[in-house]
Amino acid sequence: MFKTVDRLMQFIKHAGMSARQFDLSIGASNGYTLRMLKNNASIGSDVIENIVATYPNLNLVWLITGEGEMLKSDANSLNFNQLPKEKQSEIEQIIERKIRERQERELRSLLKDVTDEINAMEDKN
Repeated sequence: MFKTVDRLMQFIKHAGMSARQFDLSIGASNGYTLRMLKNNASIGSDVIENIVATYPNLNLVWLITGEGEMLKSDANSLNFNQLPKEKQSEIEQIIERKIRERQERELRSLLKDVTDEINAMEDKN
């Protein structure tokens, strides 16, 4: 029996994206979709809301139940590989920039946490 995450992987493949590109496009953490697939886990409602907002042509009924068609009948399908090379390059650059920005935010947050922890230890002494 296929789960929502299995159908989501079908959509990602249909769109010509990697799971990483998809995760970033919906604002999920890098590796989210593959972790859900590996763990045979359910996709959170907040993530489903982001998916529907980002990909309005995706049929929500199909995603959740498997009934009907993957794409809404009046929508044109998205296929990354069919985009012009310059558009593909532009999208890849945006993705890479967003990855760098996210990594920088995470590193700053981690540094702050470590600094706070060190300060707390020093205050105890």
